[in-house]
Amino acid sequence: MFGKNKKDFDPFVVKEKKFKFGNLKDSFYHLGWMEDSFLFGENNNETLKKTFDFDKVKHVFSFLVIFFLVLVFRLFWLQIFKGDEYRALAEGNRVKTISIEPKRGVIYDSNRIPLVKNEANFVLYLVPSDMPKGELERDEILRKLAFIIDDEISNDSRQVENYNRNKSSENYSSFVFLKDSSYFYFVKDKLDKIKIGSLESFRPLFIMDNLDYESAIAISLKTEKMPGVSLSVKMKRSYVISDEFLPSLSHVIGYTGKISERDLDIFGEEYSLIDYIGKTGLEYFYENELKGQKGKKYVEVDALGREKKIINEVPPIDGSNLVLSLDSKLQLKIEEILKDHLKKNNLSRASVVALNPQNGEILSLVSWPTYNNNIFSGGVSQADYSRLLNNPNRPLFNRAVSGNFPSGSTLKPIIAVAALEEKVIKESTYINSSGGIRVSQWYFPDWKAGGHGLTNVKKALAESVNTFFYYIGGGYENFVGLGIDRIVKYLNSFGLGSQSGLDLPQEAKGFVPTPEWKEESRDEVWYIGNTYHVSIGQGDILVTPLQVANFTAFFANGGKLYRPHLVREVLDGDNQLIREIKAETIKDDFIDPKNIEIVKEGMRQTVISGSAQRLNLLPYEISGKTGTAQWGTNKTPHAWFTSFAPYDEPEIVLTILLEEGEEGSGPPVTIAGEILEYYFSEKNK
Repeated sequence: MFGKNKKDFDPFVVKEKKFKFGNLKDSFYHLGWMEDSFLFGENNNETLKKTFDFDKVKHVFSFLVIFFLVLVFRLFWLQIFKGDEYRALAEGNRVKTISIEPKRGVIYDSNRIPLVKNEANFVLYLVPSDMPKGELERDEILRKLAFIIDDEISNDSRQVENYNRNKSSENYSSFVFLKDSSYFYFVKDKLDKIKIGSLESFRPLFIMDNLDYESAIAISLKTEKMPGVSLSVKMKRSYVISDEFLPSLSHVIGYTGKISERDLDIFGEEYSLIDYIGKTGLEYFYENELKGQKGKKYVEVDALGREKKIINEVPPIDGSNLVLSLDSKLQLKIEEILKDHLKKNNLSRASVVALNPQNGEILSLVSWPTYNNNIFSGGVSQADYSRLLNNPNRPLFNRAVSGNFPSGSTLKPIIAVAALEEKVIKESTYINSSGGIRVSQWYFPDWKAGGHGLTNVKKALAESVNTFFYYIGGGYENFVGLGIDRIVKYLNSFGLGSQSGLDLPQEAKGFVPTPEWKEESRDEVWYIGNTYHVSIGQGDILVTPLQVANFTAFFANGGKLYRPHLVREVLDGDNQLIREIKAETIKDDFIDPKNIEIVKEGMRQTVISGSAQRLNLLPYEISGKTGTAQWGTNKTPHAWFTSFAPYDEPEIVLTILLEEGEEGSGPPVTIAGEILEYYFSEKNK
């Protein structure tokens, strides 16, 4: 391999010079690669140069330095210049909690006829925390969103109508038309005031609702890559009510609407600004039962808010269903009868209350005029809302529950039983009615010229004899009456001057005047004439139709004052009973049953021989009390009639008020007869 001569292979044989250990400077040798491993000495630097090339090391070192500098620059670029962007992206890839809407509970009448149903309501909104942090980027999203909405609704006449209604809504902050610069700046101003990362930034900012399915899907697709823009499905209420069919139920059921910021403060964190809550009626009063419990879906989302995967899901719990004691068929019939008589008598305002005297259940509750609550559920226009507000007859006002009216002679049964209870009179006490009484220069007349002659308590109730009640209320000459203090005591005992506890909001208390009140409010002393006026249901005393129906029920059932109520049962989502609303006694055992029976007989005589004789033709025994209530010197009196039937075992109390109806013995008695005739004929069926 190294040559043919063996000497050539001897590692210690050299040519030309003899080997000197430690000095190989001028040596000529035949060593191969092994020599560098064994030879050393003064020529070792030269040997190292041959075996390790420092020029190549410089190139490698330069490459490493450049690579390190590039790496440092890249890290600096990512951390300093692009740090916010990537932090945002990192935050965007997170777990997000999405609420799942429960079904709102259904409301049934006493025959399990549904009075409401739920419909899908697509709601468009913004989530500030998911939007870009830059103001210019947010503004660009708002502008794009404006054109997307405009493109989707412009070709659909129904959506245009809904859009215009929303735009002109009385709640300007609830509806939008983003091309309208005023609302653009409204939304922009709201966004600018929200601090990113605050609790408020995670709350939805409402944009638009009541989108139809096609528009909602189209908007959803077009806004998919717009961070912070969301579309959700909420429940919208639809009621069986129309302008011609059961509009009076609007006062009872009420309606739902989008929650306001004020409502949010009241109801708490269970709600968001895109939720809907009960605003009036049963929808409001039973909000906690009807709303149900939201479910939760835990979703991993990207920086644009798009769902990547569902991590966990908690299903919602549907709201409870309500079964009312109210009979919608009876309600409809009362509406028909009432409208007919109002038209005949050129009247426009009335109230009717029908209840079961044995347990306080409301069978029908009518306040007229009324409205269609569906216009509120879908978003009422400013024009429609103004029309309702400016109507002098106040159709939004539930006069049967919230109206305060002078009671007229309907109050006389309470005055009579108080006088019997306090032994001011007996059943056999007679007072001569000659047309009125005179006290000094004041004259207090009876309604009948010449008077009613000798009168006991039953005749006084049947014929509504004012003179008798002047005597027993305020006294006259040597006859000592109840006096205002005892009158006030009994009026309060029968629930006047306070709420009955009906399960509807905004129940009025009525008003019971006292000497202390008059002195404080008017700086006047209490006169005997004031006591006389209260004794016949005139003057400053005020009652609600519901209160009159409730104390009439006391005499009908023999001495129990029940809390009136509309809801009979609360059911779960599968219509299984959760709880039954049982009769609740407010007060009893405070009047002797004998005295109650005397007054009850007097109310029966009202129909037999008194001011409501026309009802005596019906095939069942009716008892009642008429009332004519003055409420202004130049105004037509209100007309009352309150009654119960049958006499021996009463099933229904019926109280009717025709505002400016003139005489209680007139149209109210006729209306009551037609309603009772329908009620008992249906019962016999």
